[in-house]
Amino acid sequence: MTTSDSGQSRGESLSADSHLQNNPGYQPLYQTWRGGVVESIHFGAAAIVKSTGELFAWTGYARAVTFLRSSAKPFQSIPLVELGGVERFAMTQQELAITCASHSGTDRHLQVIAGLQRKIGVSETDLLCCTHPPFDKASREKLRDQGLNPTQNHHNCSGKHTGMLGQASLLGAPKQGYTETSHPVQQGILQVFSEMTGLSLEQIAVGRDGCSVPSFAVPLYRAAWAWARLVDPGELPAQRAKACRTLTTAMGKHPFLVAGPGRLDTRLMELAPGRIISKAGAEAFQALGILPGAISPGSPGLGIAIKIADGDQGKRARRAVTLEILLQLGILSSRELDEMSDLGPHQIYRNQCGIITGEGKPCFQLQYS
Repeated sequence: MTTSDSGQSRGESLSADSHLQNNPGYQPLYQTWRGGVVESIHFGAAAIVKSTGELFAWTGYARAVTFLRSSAKPFQSIPLVELGGVERFAMTQQELAITCASHSGTDRHLQVIAGLQRKIGVSETDLLCCTHPPFDKASREKLRDQGLNPTQNHHNCSGKHTGMLGQASLLGAPKQGYTETSHPVQQGILQVFSEMTGLSLEQIAVGRDGCSVPSFAVPLYRAAWAWARLVDPGELPAQRAKACRTLTTAMGKHPFLVAGPGRLDTRLMELAPGRIISKAGAEAFQALGILPGAISPGSPGLGIAIKIADGDQGKRARRAVTLEILLQLGILSSRELDEMSDLGPHQIYRNQCGIITGEGKPCFQLQYS
């Protein structure tokens, strides 16, 4: 194992109790300015890793431990594919994509989810994700105008939960309690995540996600490596590699189903088809897989894991930092970024009168191994 002067490691291994340590080294990633003075700073870190495990680039502390939240969804769907769910349930690519989604609750999303539930033999009342209003404004207003309340299928994680119920059926396990860590579905998912990150089960911190299923915390380096292997799985066993390609192909071909109107994941995959697989997580986590050859002929597959330390509740830093990293890596051109300018990386802030009051922009440079 080699280690750079910055303390970042290639092919690093972690002590079994390292997930209990504090996460030092978050660095300024995004600043807002007003009247020529820095007003606010968002700190964070990012790791960019090759599928071989080599740390390619970083900013901040690439071994900071944090939860992937919904950025783990593709890994949570791998067992569904490996257990034969595609064949057993005659799943379409759209239905596979929705199991990896944090969807916006549009009619299109609900149609795909309901169709998959019919194939599996479950209903939305079996889902243990509770409910929330659709992310999509038009869909929220439609429910309101009809005097209806959101149901489980409106929950952004309903596709993932439906896929988990499919896994329970394939395993011959009960539907009841499928969100619990001790359930065979969650045990299988945790094993897959362990193998994709190269960590033992004891090295993965497990919490509970907002939708009630287990959520995983690992170093950014490990999350990025797992994402690199997801999009460039050539060194994985044949069955795992096939499952990874099946899922990323579905996500890439149906980006609308992975998120929804105007959202970063959907827009990035629509802008750069065949180059980027993107999946956000709550509390300002962002994961991306850069497919082999996306930067230049022969360029390696890369995984990118980004964390804004304060959770970015104002929703201004994560998207801008993501776009800036893609620009610095040469994955997106300046022309392509122009099409994403409403999301960043440089943002102009106006008040309710339309008067410019300030600006926000990334404030980091990637370091390279």
